[in-house]
Amino acid sequence: MTSTARGSRADRAASGRAVRGVHPRCALGVLAAPSAERDPVALLEAQAATRVPELVPIRTARMAAGPFPFLRGSAVVMAADLAATPHSGLTVQLCGDAHVSNFGLFASPERRLLFDLNDFDETAPGPFEWDVQRLVASIEVAARANGVDDPGRRQVVLAAARAYRQAMRRFASMSEIDVWYARLDVEQTAAETGLRRYGRRTVQKARQRDHASSLARLTEVVDGRRRFVADPPWVRTVEDLAGEAGRRDLTRGMDELLATYARSLPSDRQRLIARYRLVDMARKVVGVGSVGTRAWILLVTADGGDALVLQAKEAQASVLEAYTGVVPGSHGRRVVEGQRLMQAASDIFLGWETVLGLDGVRRDFYVRQLRDWKGSADVEELDPRTMTRYVRLCAWTLARAHARSGDRIAIAAYLGSGARADEAFADLAAAYADRTVEDHARLLAAIDAGRLVAADAADAAG
Repeated sequence: MTSTARGSRADRAASGRAVRGVHPRCALGVLAAPSAERDPVALLEAQAATRVPELVPIRTARMAAGPFPFLRGSAVVMAADLAATPHSGLTVQLCGDAHVSNFGLFASPERRLLFDLNDFDETAPGPFEWDVQRLVASIEVAARANGVDDPGRRQVVLAAARAYRQAMRRFASMSEIDVWYARLDVEQTAAETGLRRYGRRTVQKARQRDHASSLARLTEVVDGRRRFVADPPWVRTVEDLAGEAGRRDLTRGMDELLATYARSLPSDRQRLIARYRLVDMARKVVGVGSVGTRAWILLVTADGGDALVLQAKEAQASVLEAYTGVVPGSHGRRVVEGQRLMQAASDIFLGWETVLGLDGVRRDFYVRQLRDWKGSADVEELDPRTMTRYVRLCAWTLARAHARSGDRIAIAAYLGSGARADEAFADLAAAYADRTVEDHARLLAAIDAGRLVAADAADAAG
């Protein structure tokens, strides 16, 4: 659990400033030297051991595409590196994987488009700077991929670090309830930040990613019954994976999941989901770092032809768990409760459950809509000016999420009003980007040596 802030504002600010004595702000830019035993490939191999074997080569191929995809998929490696470095001890609910591509657009229950964090598989309590350091490192790596020169990259990273610090100081001055209500309305924010043209295009794409588009893209109607369409390896139907007998067992297990996961929803949402019944399911490959975890898409229908596509995604142990000591009863619940705490508004169907698989192993899942006006930026295509504006939104959003769970007054006081912390974060970003390039090269060498297998889509489909 994150620490609960107690005491007067003055006392909390004083406690934050006192942290500088044991962990000066310049230390935010220090990356511990790698030990002789450090092996990023071994960490990835260990993580892959709990995943679907046939999908692991796809994940490897995606990470091999470049340093930025490698960073996206290697949260387990960065967690180990940050844990080896002294930290502030100022605890918040961490995203755990706050790289710049894990921010995006979402529809609120009021049908407004919001900008927020969008991946909480690794969420856990921990020192606030771990999220900030992952964010700025990802910005540096993405900017290198975009061909931004050294001074330009430094300015983009500094803009993000400054935006986080200034946002946290602003949240420190606000009341608890005002922090809770704070959110980024996409269309208003795009106009205010100069991202109007880019924002309009992104909003249009997000609005097209709705229930109707999911049904059109993923399903077909055969003999009057809607079902998922196989598209190996990205989408594999139950019949393809397990045959008719396996279909009965898997469907029974997912029926159990739907029936029991509803208990994790608020009472009004329980009534809503009870109106739907499961009619088909398939396994779908998702993301970069998530490839290999068990992710199912569930086709549910109600009377009158009303249909939705839900996603039941496996929740494994957080990459932070080995270093924070967090061992929750359910990883699905950990993900959902972390998301609800950090996001301004969450999917109305967001919930969790544990279900028995065909192999007899009980696994934790969380459930949400597959698409509901969701969208994100392709950060590797942003020019420096647009990227600077975009990463400021990401940093503000991360600060808001941290302010909801940690002692925002102490964190703001620790960071201070000057640029010392900003410069330190930028130093860390450059150092970790260099390490990422080296680690990516080690991944390629492991593939060339036959230690790892990387398969393209054609190989995996075959």
